[in-house]
Amino acid sequence: MTEQLLLKEEELAWAGETLKRAEMKLKKVSGRSAHKIPYTTVDGVHDDRSGDDQIDWWTNGFWGGMMWQLYALTHDEEYKKIAVETEEKMDRNLMCAEGLTHDNGFKWLLTSVADYRLTGDRKSKNRSMLAACNLAGRYNPRGRFLRAWNDGMGYRQEDNRGWAIIDCMMNLPLLYWAFEETKDPRFYEIAVDHADTAMNAFVRPDGSVRHIVEFNPETGEMVRDYGGQGYGEGSSWTRGQTWGLYGFVLSYLHTNDRKYLDAAKRIANYFIANIPESNLIPVDFRQPEDCGLEDSTAAAIGACGLIEIAKQVKGRESRVYLQAALRLLRTLASERCNWNEEEDQLLEKCTAAYHDTEHEFSIIYGDYYFLEALMKLAGKEVFLW
Repeated sequence: MTEQLLLKEEELAWAGETLKRAEMKLKKVSGRSAHKIPYTTVDGVHDDRSGDDQIDWWTNGFWGGMMWQLYALTHDEEYKKIAVETEEKMDRNLMCAEGLTHDNGFKWLLTSVADYRLTGDRKSKNRSMLAACNLAGRYNPRGRFLRAWNDGMGYRQEDNRGWAIIDCMMNLPLLYWAFEETKDPRFYEIAVDHADTAMNAFVRPDGSVRHIVEFNPETGEMVRDYGGQGYGEGSSWTRGQTWGLYGFVLSYLHTNDRKYLDAAKRIANYFIANIPESNLIPVDFRQPEDCGLEDSTAAAIGACGLIEIAKQVKGRESRVYLQAALRLLRTLASERCNWNEEEDQLLEKCTAAYHDTEHEFSIIYGDYYFLEALMKLAGKEVFLW
């Protein structure tokens, strides 16, 4: 049974005030960026990934997801209008097989599935089912996992047929949704097969998480793991920890299978134990001591997952996860949020990957998860996963 969050009066007030502050800024930002699908900012101005050459970018669902969250919060039709425009633009991606990957959940859960849930639009349901069927088609029955990337994509472009990544835990809810809509057990079984494989192959005994695992695509045998977007092999890429933390608790919510909650808690306990005194999350928990690179997105995503775990457990245990989430969110709000309403970014100091040439910039999914976390605390969230 889901527990209510044990928020103190002051904490609830802070969440409400900070959410209001975020919405006031995003109201102005959405007006300026209404016809864009942003990923980052350049000199405080959103870029635009809605062109033909970038419409398949994996983060393109988060802007629409923010708009649907804000529409549910305020009932302002302008947010809905922007969300629908984003969804319709993404049809160019949905009709291009080369642009469809393991990230279908990120792209269409927050756009077309959100639209269908909130408005009942039948075209949105159709888009969602097409995306879910394509995601299910990535299933490798030998290894019981969903393949990451396509030919010519990813970290080793010559042959990644047997690759799976921890990120995909966050895409499984698209398959759970398809099962709930159709009652076709294939969607459900593919999702839990992947979750089981990830639980066994990605989560280490100490609760840290691998980013990439390679399987033999023909036999399903595990070959090796890769550092991926983290510091290196055997390291602990923080956003990967949060994809696992949040992703496993989502599988628990959709299946009621306790082993997924236990996996989420194991990752969460490791994550909490490694939060620095500053509450500012590094790119990798095992990066060199003289490296100060941060990833604010890991803090925001982690906070969302910790709040969901707090809802599923009782008493003092719930409070442990909730307090950790509050520490992360308060620090983001006071030290890593840009509250200037004339600039488009909200979270700053986000990093996509440790070995990228560019670090600590604004990334749209950081803003999305920060908003979602605040809405969870305030009891205002519309559940899109």
